[in-house]
Amino acid sequence: MIQVIPAIDIIGGKCVRLTQGDYARQTTYHDDPLEAALRFRDAGLERLHIVDLDGAKESAPVNLATLERLAARSGMSVQFGGGIKSGEALRSVFDAGADYAICGSVAVTRPDLLHGWLAEYGDRLILGADVRDGMVATHGWLKDSGTGVDELIGRFTGEGLRRVICTDISRDGTLTGPNFELYRRLHGNFPAVEVIVSGGISSMDDIRTLEGMGLPAVILGKAFYEGRVTFEELKGFTSAELE
Repeated sequence: MIQVIPAIDIIGGKCVRLTQGDYARQTTYHDDPLEAALRFRDAGLERLHIVDLDGAKESAPVNLATLERLAARSGMSVQFGGGIKSGEALRSVFDAGADYAICGSVAVTRPDLLHGWLAEYGDRLILGADVRDGMVATHGWLKDSGTGVDELIGRFTGEGLRRVICTDISRDGTLTGPNFELYRRLHGNFPAVEVIVSGGISSMDDIRTLEGMGLPAVILGKAFYEGRVTFEELKGFTSAELE
């Protein structure tokens, strides 16, 4: 069974969603992200995807207090990204309670750092590949790197990389459905890497289609917050059933 990982994006300590990565197109869903996390937990989900959007813009984690609170009180495992561009930042994220750290921009700008971190932290690191028109975007989706997503993933597959979150920016927050062809290709090209789908999920039908393709996990955001996927439908997508 595919694992469903609910997303909590943070700006100013609040749970928000952006459309196509545009900070000017922001919707606030919860003033207190813990409220959302506890509802996901009660639905049987066991991992949270937290993105520090302030940190992504500032190039350093900003909402560590929110991370610490969610990690301590939600009872869920946490994967966290946003602004992790130094060893100090990475340690601060783990110290705040994250089980996994998502590293995106640094994989493009300082691949040597990510190579070293993979050697030190192993599968606690997740590569974040945010894609626009097939090319990886960095710095909170504000800059285009000129690097293709397959090229980026390929740089680290022999270095212990086990998981990659691939977000199609053009689909993110649009509820138009994921880029199935992109994920089918990456899943086929990198069989030793867990490709986690992100961006565009609009319904349970999308999730079931991805499951049928063999994708191991999917991140769910706006579809839940807008009522396209319900708590009742989410029940049962637990890690216990994946084992």
